[in-house]
Amino acid sequence: MPVISTPQAFNESQLYVDLQSIFGRSLYLKCEGFNFAGSVKLKAAIEMVETAERDGLLGPDSILIESSSGNLGVALSMIAASKGYKFICVTDSRCNLSTRLLMEALGSEVHIIADLDANGGFLGARIDYVRALCASDDRYVWLSQYTNPGNWRAHYRKTAPEIARQFPRLDVLFVGAGTTGTLMGCARYFREWHRPVQIVAVDSVGSVSFGGEPGRRMIPGLGMSMRPPLLDESYVDEVIRVEEADTIRACHRLARRGFLFGGSTGTVVSGAMDWLARHETRGLTAVAIAPDLGERYLDTIYQTNWLHDLYGDDVLGTDDMTPAPRGAERTPRATGRRRKT
Repeated sequence: MPVISTPQAFNESQLYVDLQSIFGRSLYLKCEGFNFAGSVKLKAAIEMVETAERDGLLGPDSILIESSSGNLGVALSMIAASKGYKFICVTDSRCNLSTRLLMEALGSEVHIIADLDANGGFLGARIDYVRALCASDDRYVWLSQYTNPGNWRAHYRKTAPEIARQFPRLDVLFVGAGTTGTLMGCARYFREWHRPVQIVAVDSVGSVSFGGEPGRRMIPGLGMSMRPPLLDESYVDEVIRVEEADTIRACHRLARRGFLFGGSTGTVVSGAMDWLARHETRGLTAVAIAPDLGERYLDTIYQTNWLHDLYGDDVLGTDDMTPAPRGAERTPRATGRRRKT
């Protein structure tokens, strides 16, 4: 039985869900939400905070500040509370209410940005706000998850080796693309591994991370309204883009089997199932990373009025309201492209 004295000391890293019985295709889902922060972002948060401490950037009077759509904000709120730092999370109106309340319960301040940036998203406006605060007071310490190498290094050191130990014959890994910290850390690790592994990035339609036109995105987590500074596409074999309606359908399909996952996980699963439907999968070992759980999405993805107002009355469809029969092969509508060589 583990006994801990700080919340960040616990993180279950060996739990996988076999999705064969739900989607009719073999895919092992690595569950990263079983920690006190509730998401994969705990790993990056620990790495960035502890590196800042070692480098002497954080002192007793320091005020941590970060731009986040939700999950990293929660992780930093938890760590700040544990270590005695003040923390300000700069987010926007898409951040789930439960996430904002959770950060405030942990003692953090939450500043909500309502202005859109030039690409029709909130990220540029959030970063401008953070920079303005940092310029106003030298106590502010911005970890900058978008440029901080600790973001990807955490997954190079932890997430990827965890997968490699469990699946030594891994063939393909599906990773959601937000800041691309998880993606880049895992991709760099498996590029150096003893056998080739295909790295498939899963992004949201409307995100400009890998190019393309910006569009409306209402589900926080994956996707960016600017190119991620950490991204190196030479490590990525293929990109799958998923419509938010298909993210929602994947989440509800999982929930009808008792697995309540968050929006980022629904996007990754939807994109992975699309890829698997288009490839020969006999003997293939495929893993996807599930960044989050679903409790923070109860007032959005799992709330009927919210769904119907934004996506229409038929967003779920009858097939997604009931468990899929065993062996079913219904796949999401996603778009993909190969990496340019």
